Amino acid sequence: MPILPIFCRLALVSILFAAACSGQALDAGSDVHGILSVGQRNPVILINDNESDNWQGVYALLFANSGGPALASIIVNASSYWPDINANLSGWQNLVAAARTSGLRNIPDPKASPGSPLVRPSDGNLDSTAPNGSVGALEIVRTSARLSLPYRPLVVVTAGPLTDVADAYLIDPTVTDRVVIVSTLGSGSAKGGSMGAPNGTMDPWADWIVVERFRYVQVSAYYDQTSDVSTSQLANLPQSSFGNLIAAQQPKLINLVTASDQIGILALGLPTFVTAVENVSLDQSAAFDSTTGPDLVPDANGRLLLVTNADSTLATGRLWKMLQDPKTFAQ
Repeated sequence: MPILPIFCRLALVSILFAAACSGQALDAGSDVHGILSVGQRNPVILINDNESDNWQGVYALLFANSGGPALASIIVNASSYWPDINANLSGWQNLVAAARTSGLRNIPDPKASPGSPLVRPSDGNLDSTAPNGSVGALEIVRTSARLSLPYRPLVVVTAGPLTDVADAYLIDPTVTDRVVIVSTLGSGSAKGGSMGAPNGTMDPWADWIVVERFRYVQVSAYYDQTSDVSTSQLANLPQSSFGNLIAAQQPKLINLVTASDQIGILALGLPTFVTAVENVSLDQSAAFDSTTGPDLVPDANGRLLLVTNADSTLATGRLWKMLQDPKTFAQ
């Protein structure tokens, strides 16, 4: 495992200090040992479109049965990549059914959350935005009120448009006191980071609302996800519905090397997965662009975090440890 650079350790200190000074405490408990101040003990809402082009769902369901994070809700939406919300919901329902049949527990039923991209109001004021009132937004508001603690906020892990998250703020602005957003989104850029492709171009106005109002962690450290389950390893999968589903999904990922939506849940479930972060702020000098999200610029006092590097070998090792441990599937 790479040695953690000193600036990364300092980043954690600065973000906690900045959060405390701004009145936005971000403390996930003393059991968090990674760079991020949210982790295995924080309850999670998972948001994604289709489950079949990445391992996000597989990791999330396994983590929920092997040391956390606990899975509070699964929200399924549509996107420009996967526009059929009924097909997306069916895929997640099949994954959950296979997991339950195989002995995995503590798995909520997926909920469909259709909702159009948010529209920037003519006055440019975030708070003038008309809300969708979506299923996912209401779920974030209600679940955070039920589960969030001052020292252990609810984490919303997204791998798609940020529409539901921004919509939750428009419904109840106090939700930002109870929630941290961890998003698989965008990339690094010459400026620092970009809320662009993947996922950041689907609802640019929602991107602006989220980074202006929420505690936000952007995970842009993608990796070759075909290494997680190689063809030669298929015979080692559990002989169960869950193992069979993974085996059926594996060939679909061959041409989707970097669609690794799972990096968001890995950043929570594996404290040492993230190896480099940068404090960033919204680039206020840039005008709103309806085709892509805003840029994030380095800022030592920035309250936002950009994850720029991760150790994917830890992900693969943990995946197989969970898959091959009978305790993971104990009924």
